Amino acid sequence: MKNKTAKIGLLGIGVMGQNHLRNLSMLKQVEIAFIYDLDKQACDKISKIYNVPVSDNLERDLKGVDGVIIVTPTFTHFDYIKLVSKYVKNIFVEKPLTSTLETSKEVAKLAKELNLKIQVGFIERYNPAVVALQNVISNSKNTIAIDFSRTNKVSSRITDVDVIMDLMIHDIDLALKFNGEVDKIYAHGYIKNQMIEYARAIITHKNGSFSNILASRITEKRTRNICVTCDDKYIDCNLLSKEIFVNKQTIEQYIDNVSISSKIEIVDVRPQEALLLELVDFARLCLGGDIIVANECDGLAAIEVANIVQKQILYSNNKQSNI
Repeated sequence: MKNKTAKIGLLGIGVMGQNHLRNLSMLKQVEIAFIYDLDKQACDKISKIYNVPVSDNLERDLKGVDGVIIVTPTFTHFDYIKLVSKYVKNIFVEKPLTSTLETSKEVAKLAKELNLKIQVGFIERYNPAVVALQNVISNSKNTIAIDFSRTNKVSSRITDVDVIMDLMIHDIDLALKFNGEVDKIYAHGYIKNQMIEYARAIITHKNGSFSNILASRITEKRTRNICVTCDDKYIDCNLLSKEIFVNKQTIEQYIDNVSISSKIEIVDVRPQEALLLELVDFARLCLGGDIIVANECDGLAAIEVANIVQKQILYSNNKQSNI
């Protein structure tokens, strides 16, 4: 296995696709078998930069690879997964899994029937700050609530999905990972040009904890924060700067009184590129590995929550417009 090379095809060479290509080119255990995109001119340009072949017959070229990475627009994910699954067992698909709940269920069914190994691109699971945060949370007695905030106006250039499927889906996945199954969901939001651009969801989990998730593509400031309230500490995590601060109260007992003060601990976060780590895992999968950090079931679970959030916001806004 050490000397074997994983032959991987890449579908989609937009901004994110090129990020994948850049990282794949750094992996010695990966051979980029081909790149494919409907924009043939862009394909030819990128192929010269990275010295990789361009596929002019996708079905033919799929027969000769160990794995395929799908980084195409969300509405195309389902069709590409169905096509690729005819020839390839190892599939990486960028988040979200597909554009609808129904097609995501179909993918989960297909994966079971064909014994597919599908890795979903929930890149925040590989964010070194998130990994360090999880270790801090695991050392706490009890997690009461986790607040997620993700805002990015630049992301509004994405027009095929709303802010829930674009940004919030990351934090929905993390909420499910940290706090487990959902009991109840309450959501509200703002619609602009028939697209949800601001969304806030409050999730009550079956374990009794809460997740408060904010996602916005109309906020001028770019943020990615996770704040965790535990019964013995408060954790402030900045996913952009990769900084984690743990706030704890300390009690000093004197003869006649008690002094309560707080101290702040800084958690050391090792700098690593999340996408590179994610692709290393996919390369291992293509070479016979069986560990998938986020699979189609995780992708479907996040879509199920996202679907409820969308429906509640659309219903609320339709109700207000009819008043």
